[in-house]
Amino acid sequence: MDVPAEMLSAAGRILEGMDEGKTVKVKGGALAARLAFVRAERGEEGVQRVLARLPEADRKACLPILAGGWYPFELNQRLDEAIAAEMGIGEKIFLVIGEKSAEHNLSGPHRAMLSPGDPHGLLRRAPQIYQMYYDAGRRTYEQAGDRKAILRTHDAPAFSRHDCLTVVGWHRKAIEMCGGTNPRVTETKCRAKGAEFCEYVCEWD
Repeated sequence: MDVPAEMLSAAGRILEGMDEGKTVKVKGGALAARLAFVRAERGEEGVQRVLARLPEADRKACLPILAGGWYPFELNQRLDEAIAAEMGIGEKIFLVIGEKSAEHNLSGPHRAMLSPGDPHGLLRRAPQIYQMYYDAGRRTYEQAGDRKAILRTHDAPAFSRHDCLTVVGWHRKAIEMCGGTNPRVTETKCRAKGAEFCEYVCEWD
């Protein structure tokens, strides 16, 4: 499926919502993982095509990306849109971006968050993991069964449906990396759709 033209709109229209007067930033490691995914799939030329789709200020901010730095949520969203345009598979790409981000970070700098044989061990660290990626808002964890957990994101000043899809993909891959089979992550409530918070139901076999 081709990327809809509206997904490539001006930077100011990408976000689904932002609380007035508040901002949120994303850790550079998340952006670096996205470009690493593009590089693996399309080579350095693909990375350059993605960067070429960004405004000049964004390109400068991305050269280089500091894994430990903080970057505007809006930049993260514009980068996701540029990657979506490059890959050409529609909104599915945001799930893939989330999965690749988890694989990149949980195999590297955040390896300590993994809990082999116990997905709950990772999911109960959701509050700490959230703070590794965002500088505002919070995420909670609730065990709802032996193979089921519910995560909720509260108080994030900025949000978008595409970011939520990356969260779904990230946790699906993370559960798999902890040994959970047939992982399913379903967003049952979403601020981008008018809910008070985002809710993710995580299940596995």
